[in-house]
Amino acid sequence: MLLQFILFAQFTLFTPPSPLHADDGGGRWELLQNDVGVLPMHMQLLHSDRVVIFDRTDFGTSNLPLPEGKCRMDPNDVALKLDCTAHSLEYDVASNTFRPLMVQTDVWCSSGAAASDGTLVQTGGFNDGDRRARVFKPYPNGSDWEEIPFALNVRRWYATNHILPDGRQIVIGGRRQFSYEFFPKIGGASRAYSIPFLAETNDQFIENNLYPFVFLNVDGNLFIFANNRSILFDYARNKVIRNFPAIPGGDPRCYPSTGSAVLLPLRNLHAAAIEAEVLICGGAPKGAYNRAMNRIFVRALNSCSRIKITDSKPQWVTETMPMRRVMGDMILLPNGDVLIINGAGSGTAGWDNSRDPIVSPIVYRPTDPIGSRFRLLNPSTIPRLYHSTAVLLRDGRVLVGGSNPNVYYNFTGVPFPTELRLEAFSPPYLDPKCENLRPKILSPSSQTTVRYGRPLTIRFNVNISSGVRLDTVTVTMIAPPFNTHSFSMSQRLLVIGGEYVTKVRNVAATWDVDVNMTKSSTIAPPGYYLVFVIHREIPSKGIWIRIV
Repeated sequence: MLLQFILFAQFTLFTPPSPLHADDGGGRWELLQNDVGVLPMHMQLLHSDRVVIFDRTDFGTSNLPLPEGKCRMDPNDVALKLDCTAHSLEYDVASNTFRPLMVQTDVWCSSGAAASDGTLVQTGGFNDGDRRARVFKPYPNGSDWEEIPFALNVRRWYATNHILPDGRQIVIGGRRQFSYEFFPKIGGASRAYSIPFLAETNDQFIENNLYPFVFLNVDGNLFIFANNRSILFDYARNKVIRNFPAIPGGDPRCYPSTGSAVLLPLRNLHAAAIEAEVLICGGAPKGAYNRAMNRIFVRALNSCSRIKITDSKPQWVTETMPMRRVMGDMILLPNGDVLIINGAGSGTAGWDNSRDPIVSPIVYRPTDPIGSRFRLLNPSTIPRLYHSTAVLLRDGRVLVGGSNPNVYYNFTGVPFPTELRLEAFSPPYLDPKCENLRPKILSPSSQTTVRYGRPLTIRFNVNISSGVRLDTVTVTMIAPPFNTHSFSMSQRLLVIGGEYVTKVRNVAATWDVDVNMTKSSTIAPPGYYLVFVIHREIPSKGIWIRIV
């Protein structure tokens, strides 16, 4: 039965659209949990096939009690000094179960990434948590958050993290912080490095430069986008290498005028020159934030702009989405497509600052001809607005949670109640009619370690009745990102093979595909990746490999 939400403030009714016909796009939704107790403001998939979820601590109690009488005592907390409820949890994908975790200080609007050993590192937050780092090590028998006081040199709130080629994380920006630093600190040194670009892109009283979009370029420098501008930045020398043209139209794309961005799949990794492209979609027009604060909800942007950052004279190319969207999440799918999911049709990020939920995802196919790259998919029945999240799972589904445009957990009497339901979206490639095309990886086993520059042979089979087309076989590798506030930090997809596919002798419907792993940690920073075999654009289930 379709769920209906009464918009208390405007006395209008939100009714999700009827499901599309299968030939209109496809994809299906599944309700996994009706109430996980903690809002998924931040999510990270780990190589344990478990997703760590956390919210903030400064609003009062959650709906998930801590176990065995455990309570969090924090004299600095602005809501509760003694709190016996969880503000974080670990979700087990295989069993569809979850357990509470205890985070001690406030992680509100923070950042993070998975370290090269698979540990989740989270940095910053609010109040007494704004200079802390927290680590979560995915032990088989259970683990919990560990906190590191004064791990950061300055307060970080609404910052962005990215994994670097040497395995460290760079932490960039944050509210009133026009600087960057590293975790762990270099040789124990304590220093934050100024980056004037962040001050230059700060709109007074609005900002529009928070949670900047950051990507590691193939030359080892960082692409940094804030507000409506972008640079190529040498973090080692604290030097701007290049200023890119402003995004067409000049509208802001970063928080609170929140769009989203991805580094498109990296291909031809053994070529002399590897191309890299960034895609930025959605956001809110100039002035939309101030108008939303005055209860006037301006229509979101409907544009996607794409730039090849490795070109000698790069220029933006703009395309039009099927609908307008602010606060959308952009997720790289195993076959190289981009899923755009969650968000609103008007307003901006912020407390009760948006209207017109966009419940239909779209797929962007980057290799299709311009003008035919978008595909509309089947809608959810659940609005996902401010503080929503989405991450790719190993089986190819996308885990979707969150939405709380309210200061506290409010379930009645507000336009959009706090949303504690957890869903999975299955893209069209998971349709049962695709099963006879789907590869199944036979070897290596998951959790295999691969060294840079070394060969890797992946054995797979496909139902022989499907008619295998070896020229459509590719191998992709995805770095699972840290997702919050419509941006997936350190998200990266590499096409690592497909040219060398051979039939296994005397074994029915089984093939080997040989892959030469990149030699460069600049192309693939060390850590855990999901590897998929793709056949006719249909991915296998992934396996975990660790690159060292």
